[in-house]
Amino acid sequence: MSDQPKVCNFCGKAKSAVAKLIVGPDSAICNECVELCGKLLLEDVDDALRSDAVMDPMAICEHLDRYVIGQSWAKRVLSVAITNHYKRINNRDADCEIEKVNILMLGPTGSGKTLLARSVARYLDVPFVIADATSLTEAGYVGDDVESLISRLYQAAGQDVARCQRGIVFIDEIDKIGRKSESTSISRDVSGEGVQQALLKLVEGTRCRIVPQGGRKNPAGELIEIDTTNILFIAGGAFVGLNNIVRNRVRGTNIGFNATVQGDEQTVMDLVTPDDLVRFGMIPEFVGRFPTWVNLDELTKPELIRILQEVKNSYVQQYQWLFVQDQIELKFTDDALEQIADNTLRNHTGARGLHSELDRVLMPHMYHIRQYQRQGIKQLIIDRDMVNIPEELKQVNA
Repeated sequence: MSDQPKVCNFCGKAKSAVAKLIVGPDSAICNECVELCGKLLLEDVDDALRSDAVMDPMAICEHLDRYVIGQSWAKRVLSVAITNHYKRINNRDADCEIEKVNILMLGPTGSGKTLLARSVARYLDVPFVIADATSLTEAGYVGDDVESLISRLYQAAGQDVARCQRGIVFIDEIDKIGRKSESTSISRDVSGEGVQQALLKLVEGTRCRIVPQGGRKNPAGELIEIDTTNILFIAGGAFVGLNNIVRNRVRGTNIGFNATVQGDEQTVMDLVTPDDLVRFGMIPEFVGRFPTWVNLDELTKPELIRILQEVKNSYVQQYQWLFVQDQIELKFTDDALEQIADNTLRNHTGARGLHSELDRVLMPHMYHIRQYQRQGIKQLIIDRDMVNIPEELKQVNA
């Protein structure tokens, strides 16, 4: 027995320094190293499963269903595009060279563009950043130049170059940087066409040099080189007014079909062509860098109600958690949820507007939360009247 190991052969800790030392004929391992090895094995399994899942659009779509209500066709298109993108990255030695395919999302405010992109990145466990296109400028002007996108992605990747080069960049409000008119001009629009021009090389694939800690470049400072060839760029926008451009085009080519188009907004958006986007203000080269388009529908009332309750980490669940911290159970009647959805539809704010509407309704009650506790209130039930008059406490159960 005296010849048995008295220290862990992995970490070197003595038997007295750990809770348990598992001893074999010639070696030993402590409980801490066993736990660490278990975690590493699970990570390997997760990586293997994730790698297989990347090749399965249905698995990606099923994951998106947990976070995004509706948009069935958009989720399928996005899942296939994501799958093909990472197939391209993982098979660089293939005989057939696959071109990079970035993604353009078109849909009204609050339809789920940002959530879809974020959910995909979370599922794939890749670095992800969101940028507002209106904050970007050409190099040399005040504001964030386009390379700041890569600098932020590098930070999101934990300053790991390899992970950064497989990440996803989501550029929101891309429609806001369109040309102000169809006529081309020698002078560039700094806030619009110039930014589109500056983004071209970045989204297609180039080597850019960034400041490791972010901020402006300093000629004397250290720079990190990032290859953007395998970074996936997803651009999203509401493209307000694009439907009218499509209608005008269709009206001039097919009068009989035009009556149907006028009555169905989604049918109109399904007919969008690259020329329509150019007329809207996007330059042809930029449109060409985003060959995959994902059209998102405006959310319906039933879908908004489902978003309130059913998705993982739903808004209702989040507020219920907040009230539980103060030992108060929060409930909503069906007619209250319907009224919240109606208000959101009337404001044309989509799913994002649900959060604002709930905050408006619940803010007075959160303000008086300590008063409710002193009164012994254990349950707060929100009905339709309380949605319309949030200051009035109509129904509580002590």
